[in-house]
Amino acid sequence: MSALKLLVHACCAPCFIAPYHKLREAGHEVSAYWFNPNIHPLLEYQKRRDTLREFCAKEGITLIEENRYGLVPFLLATLNNIPTRCEFCYKIRLENVARVALESGYDAFSTTLLYSKYQKHELIIHTAKAASETYGVDFYYEDWRNLWQEGIKLSKACGMYRQQYCGCIFSEEDRYSEQIPRDKS
Repeated sequence: MSALKLLVHACCAPCFIAPYHKLREAGHEVSAYWFNPNIHPLLEYQKRRDTLREFCAKEGITLIEENRYGLVPFLLATLNNIPTRCEFCYKIRLENVARVALESGYDAFSTTLLYSKYQKHELIIHTAKAASETYGVDFYYEDWRNLWQEGIKLSKACGMYRQQYCGCIFSEEDRYSEQIPRDKS
């Protein structure tokens, strides 16, 4: 495969680091794209964004940011059907990265959501392919879940902030709910 100019949606630096290194080793020109209006609370959003900024600055990676904290629009779009929140979340982020890739002259786009073993992998692929068709820019697919341990090792070695949940208020509840004592009355 020939080298691509690739725009990668990055949910956070720890999920970006291993795919980034693999893509660079393959000869691709990689830029990062930050658009994550689902992340809650605001301080978590800022920590993840700032960690990605620091990594990109250190590595000389172009970072394109759409820095909009979007808790209210995210909740308005998902509260009436919480079980489909991931579909909405993937769609808004992947459509945005596809649009920016097209507008900015990239050959293709991808996403670090493909790195996480906790995400809905097939739904991400389906959503990215739809965004590719809508915007007329190629979707670069690679299953990076096999890089999971490598990404943990690399991000820890870099001293990166490492979050404990996907990002949205619902995933935060899922992650920590077992730690809340239940009323037994």
